[in-house]
Amino acid sequence: MSQRLLSGFLRGGRVATAARCQRSTCRRSGARSVRDFGSYTSLYPCSSSSSLHPSRSGLWSLSPFSSSASSSPICRPLPLGRGGAGAPLAAARDGRGAAAIGAARRYLITAAGSGATTDGKGAAATAAASADASSAAAAAATFGAQTPVPLSKLTDSFLNGTSSVYLEELQRTWELDPNSVDPSWDTFFRNFTGRPAAQAGVSGQTIQESMRLLLLVKAYQVNGHTIAKLDPLGLKQLQVPQELDPAWYGFTEADMDREFFLGVWNMSGFLSENRPVRTLRAILERLKQAYCGTIGYEYMHIPDRERCNWLRDKIETLTPGKYGKNRREVILDRLMWGTHFENFLSQKWTASKRFGLEGCETLIPGMKEMIDRAADHGVESIVIGMPHRGRLNVLGNVVRKPLRHIFSEFSGGMKPASSDNTIYNGSGDVKYHLGTSYDRPTRSGNRIHLSLVANPSHLEAVDPVVMGKTRAKQYYAMDKDRKRNMALLLHGDGSFSGQGVVYETFHLSDLPNYTIGGTIHIVVNNQVAFTTDPRSGRSSPYCTDVAKALNAPIFHVNADDVEAVVHACELAADWRNQFGSDVVVDLVCYRRFGHNEMDEPMFTQPSMYKVIKSHKPALDQYHQKLISMGQLTKEEIKKMENRIFEILNEEFVNSKDYVPQRRDWLANYWAGFKGAEQLSRIRNTGVKQEILREVGAKISSLPEGFTPHKAIKRVYEQRAQMIETGEGIDWAMSEALAFGTLLAEGNHVRLSGQDVERGTFSHRHAVVHDQTTGEKYTPLAHLLEQQRPEMFTVSNSSLSEFGVLGFELGYSMENPNSLVCWEAQFGDFANGAQVIFDQFLSSGETKWLRQTGLVVLLPHGYDGQGPEHSSARLERFLQMSDDHPMKIPEMEPTLRTQIQEVNWQVVNVTTPANYFHVLRRQIHRDFRKPLIVMSPKNLLRHQACRSSLSEFDDMSGHPGFDIQGTRFKRIIKDVKRHQDKEPGIRRLVLCSGKVYYELEEERQRVGADDVAICRVEQLSPFPWDLAIREVNRYSNAEVVWCQEEPMNMGAWSFIHPRLALVMKRLNRGGHDEVKYVGRPPSSATATGFGGLHAQEQREVVEKAMVE
Repeated sequence: MSQRLLSGFLRGGRVATAARCQRSTCRRSGARSVRDFGSYTSLYPCSSSSSLHPSRSGLWSLSPFSSSASSSPICRPLPLGRGGAGAPLAAARDGRGAAAIGAARRYLITAAGSGATTDGKGAAATAAASADASSAAAAAATFGAQTPVPLSKLTDSFLNGTSSVYLEELQRTWELDPNSVDPSWDTFFRNFTGRPAAQAGVSGQTIQESMRLLLLVKAYQVNGHTIAKLDPLGLKQLQVPQELDPAWYGFTEADMDREFFLGVWNMSGFLSENRPVRTLRAILERLKQAYCGTIGYEYMHIPDRERCNWLRDKIETLTPGKYGKNRREVILDRLMWGTHFENFLSQKWTASKRFGLEGCETLIPGMKEMIDRAADHGVESIVIGMPHRGRLNVLGNVVRKPLRHIFSEFSGGMKPASSDNTIYNGSGDVKYHLGTSYDRPTRSGNRIHLSLVANPSHLEAVDPVVMGKTRAKQYYAMDKDRKRNMALLLHGDGSFSGQGVVYETFHLSDLPNYTIGGTIHIVVNNQVAFTTDPRSGRSSPYCTDVAKALNAPIFHVNADDVEAVVHACELAADWRNQFGSDVVVDLVCYRRFGHNEMDEPMFTQPSMYKVIKSHKPALDQYHQKLISMGQLTKEEIKKMENRIFEILNEEFVNSKDYVPQRRDWLANYWAGFKGAEQLSRIRNTGVKQEILREVGAKISSLPEGFTPHKAIKRVYEQRAQMIETGEGIDWAMSEALAFGTLLAEGNHVRLSGQDVERGTFSHRHAVVHDQTTGEKYTPLAHLLEQQRPEMFTVSNSSLSEFGVLGFELGYSMENPNSLVCWEAQFGDFANGAQVIFDQFLSSGETKWLRQTGLVVLLPHGYDGQGPEHSSARLERFLQMSDDHPMKIPEMEPTLRTQIQEVNWQVVNVTTPANYFHVLRRQIHRDFRKPLIVMSPKNLLRHQACRSSLSEFDDMSGHPGFDIQGTRFKRIIKDVKRHQDKEPGIRRLVLCSGKVYYELEEERQRVGADDVAICRVEQLSPFPWDLAIREVNRYSNAEVVWCQEEPMNMGAWSFIHPRLALVMKRLNRGGHDEVKYVGRPPSSATATGFGGLHAQEQREVVEKAMVE
């Protein structure tokens, strides 16, 4: 609504004219829409849209609403005109018109200012609310059932001209006898006038004034934050929006001391019907106090009326900062610790980077008060994620990492030691990336477990990890209401608005298998991102605007006002407890030094830093406030400071000989699990036949009365037959058996990713849909009697890789007794989560001592699908492996540390049985390592890719048993050769993955009996012992590595130096003796031409068989 239009409304003018609809989808030239034409406006509903559009002024104009009569985007005109007084009055007196207006009034009374856009009250309400009284009946007849529009989103025509005359006549009639009007009008007048007109103080209050006053209140609720005193530096000149000016609504100075009643039924805050009469001046003062102080609230975008009312009541009826002397001493003490910690570091280590919190020290008391309030609400554990800014301060003062430990890190630090005095051989990380955990006592006597998750410099990458870890805590604590375990995320202003993973993480917040009952977000908004000003760093007014997409309330706070910070943080904890959804606290602060302490900020922000140099720290301001209030003396403050200095100096002295312990990092769940330097025994992973058959029968059956799709019914019948005969077990069934047997052993199993319930290639069908009722059934979730909810979880995820993989990584880190799997839709999509692979999964244990057994399933294989869906980029995962290429380790068959010492395992499995064993191996060991699986696509239904049930058994002597035991086979030897020496073999072809089946088919076709084919199932760590065994078996054979990937991709670059070392160990040459067969180097992973793909694939397998 334009200023000119609204000013016309305030003068009571009638404006209505026609305009052609501007929507491109509209097919009627005579359609009408809302537009501004000078001193006139049109008000015509268009069925092409049902949204409400904010005007430039920040108020709302009525958008056309949709018609249920037709699904096609055809605009329908609403008959309007200027008209005289008689016709509209007569129309309004018509029963239908009165009923329509009455319905509108009932809706307006309940919906005004709620923030809701729809309430399902019917068309007449919308028509009457959007048109003047003269058109109500016609609109009701024309549009049938419509979506109503709240009062706060009306155009001016409702109160124009003859409509207001009619309403005033009704009001006078009601004042004489309330029973003489329709009951809806009785409710309307009672709520908008509040008392009989004859009572003193409100006798002059008209309906128009009530409406205008409601609009003024609503304007403050919506836009008050725009003039709140948020910037502690005062760098911006605030312009008061015209909609916050009472004069814009027709109020004058003469109205300032008049009393008004604002009560509305079933509303809160200023609009509560129980609120007393106030003068306009008092109303404005309270509005400014509530919405324009040092906290600015954004919540009117939330479409839930209950939530808006709850917040409105907290904002408009409570005064933040009303704390007593004892409470203020606690706040002061916490602010002192946050401030003097940074000062102490700057004095002791002047040349060290620490990414200090100076300029936002109030974060520390704010976080502590939030934690206290959360504990009062029953929260027992908080998982925290944050960037480097202020991290050391949070570690020391909030999470209570020993200060001597932090100080020792500044002095060079020591590697953590184990209980047996062995020193961990990892790389470690810089001090402002590290995490810790602590059971912290709260102010009210409770205890709460805090864990700060270690994270890299990649900003916001830790967000989904924290959510996943919190969700896992909720599962193991049986926290069904998600009240006792909470996530707290800290952000920088630049990254919060700039990093896409923030939105990906927000988007998980309300998904059934990812929600954690709300995350509290705190943005340390120092108004500059390294050297980039906000104007160059984001397109939105606030860095927090991304949170509006998920309807999260946002509290902007001037971080110099410590009591406002505390109030906002406590309110955030209350919100999360009340509604179980995300909330954002935006601490508008500054950065006293550069991006780090060695940086010079005057290069790029000279004006800002001139102000900062002379700006008093928040602690000094709070000192002055408390002294001026008479609540503390300078001597008392000095005594508090001296105690802090004594502790800091004592910890500094003790830091010089401090040795950290590994136990400081690990939760109780991980007790007994071994690190890389500790010997671990290898275990078999086979399962007894009777257990396999029992589990198999249960997971291949559906309940009676369930109607699956006929094709799915056939799949389940085939699976039942596999178990019955013990033959032909395919990939999907072997996976289900692995999951089922782990569940039967009491382990938690979770699989997530895009389309994993059915499987990208329609092979898994873990969730079956009833074709009649739509009901879902998950056989593995009903495997055990009284099986815990979520003990088996299979869940389609959002269309996200970074966020979802990060979530599953965090989930897997909480408890080692769980098999957590993430499957990519296609393997090449994994690069959308590259930060998680690079910074967490491949290096997390080395840097942070955090183990994880996360399984990553990446569909991989060349089958003519083009460059985007052929390769999972196997070479990248092998290149990131720290398996030594030039050193053959000790390889005991039952006792070795090779896998423990490597950062992760990379496998390319070719049989269902081997897949079964590699999944079970993740749990049946006393350490955890990530597992990267190049999973198949066309092997899922390949008739040769089948296993017998005996290969899953734990008994020795079956056809699949060899020196490796009934467990995962790192190398599968040639199926035709079982002798220790085979001198008649001309060529030994080593390969990995599904190319084996094509090689075997070609060998049979050409009768190449002098060629042996061995499959390397585990690529990293390299199976040195078995490779030596197989190469030595074929002492006269030429050794060839065959792959379907281009030469610069796949496993060749990883395998070549290792096979060369094997040849050297056997005195059979070296580097040049290992031949390559595969595609030539290429920039694209594969060709997009089907014919060319077939030709290339044929050439690869043919060349592998001949000289």
